[in-house]
Amino acid sequence: MEFISSLTGKSPATTGFGSEGALTKGPFNALWPVVDVNNALVSMILTGYAGFTTSAVCIGPNVRVDHDVSLLVPEIWCRMRVSERDPAYLIEHGLLEKIEDFESEGGRVLASRLGYRITSLFVDRFLGRIFETPGAVFTEEMLRPELQDMALFAEGVDAIVSSQRRVAEGYFEDGSIEGACPPLKALLHIMACGSYEGKGIDDPGFRSMFTRESLLASDWYRERLAVKQARDVALWKRHVNSIEAFQSSDSDGAAAGGMNLVSRLSAARTQLEHVGSSAYLEELAGTIGADPFHAQIN
Repeated sequence: MEFISSLTGKSPATTGFGSEGALTKGPFNALWPVVDVNNALVSMILTGYAGFTTSAVCIGPNVRVDHDVSLLVPEIWCRMRVSERDPAYLIEHGLLEKIEDFESEGGRVLASRLGYRITSLFVDRFLGRIFETPGAVFTEEMLRPELQDMALFAEGVDAIVSSQRRVAEGYFEDGSIEGACPPLKALLHIMACGSYEGKGIDDPGFRSMFTRESLLASDWYRERLAVKQARDVALWKRHVNSIEAFQSSDSDGAAAGGMNLVSRLSAARTQLEHVGSSAYLEELAGTIGADPFHAQIN
């Protein structure tokens, strides 16, 4: 949700409808947003990429950090072992805590949209590798900004949820929701409507759609691989045809010179045969494939 809506100021050149930054404008990216977000999601799932974000400008109403935290966090991550940067490890050892929804002034505040946040144990263990008194850098009021002002915290969460809804609705308004891969389509529905087929963000069936195992076994991912193979076949056919056409137009070989077209044509034909084989399709498993969405050029 954060990647799609780009609320923290990440350059949204790849996410289109994002609410932050100049590159949300169409002229900077000819592709429809759904294509880029599909590609980003597939690559994240395949590589096991864990998404972490940092606060920018303020943490709660009483603490202004500007981008100091954004500069500090990479220093912390550099001093963490690879295994320590695994979200599962951080959650299991109490280094991250899940933020839960809560009731406030008669309404439900969807604080779970913020995901997980670092704990005082995280601060002691990892900021202690940089600072002598890490607790003075990230106080309890910074780790839990609702302690500063619960009403303003709830208002901030509502603003985030509202922005996520507005961004997601853009995919429905232009019809590109139909081009979203199943996990992304479900997520956009939840962002825009609050649920998908009766499921919320904590539903095990919904969350399982984002696992690598589910991705590799899905029909929609196999379709991406088939589309990639078809495009590669078309590419190498074009190469072969171009070489053959050039040979035909240069019957005496004067223009070809030392271009060694015979061996080039042989190599192109070999590659064409390879990319058209079932073995090549299997080789593509584990790659990003190619997005099948064509509505923007129809």
